[in-house]
Amino acid sequence: MKKTILASLVLATAMLYTPQSSAFDESMSLRICEYVSINDKKRLRKYLKSNKVKVRSIFDSIQCNGVNLLEFAATSNALDVGEYLIGKLPVKTVTENLASIKASSAHLAKVANERIK
Repeated sequence: MKKTILASLVLATAMLYTPQSSAFDESMSLRICEYVSINDKKRLRKYLKSNKVKVRSIFDSIQCNGVNLLEFAATSNALDVGEYLIGKLPVKTVTENLASIKASSAHLAKVANERIK
């Protein structure tokens, strides 16, 4: 009898537990994309710091309008945020995205070239 009750409690607990990470990731990416689109570097930095997240760790997983953060900043004319992202990302990542940056923003392309050198 005790084993049956214990087993049912464990099963009920397992069924009630739903991970919140996927919902958090969606809201997190939505908020980050919003800050990039409105070129709000200060709030972006504050949000990342409060969630203890680094740009390097989330860059590959977040897409805004189907493109990565750096391309989205270039197309949204978010120069302050774009400069911030270029400074925080590895040189290899900036180099890989240089062509798409050049197509959208001459200013960010100049900053990216300086970062690569």
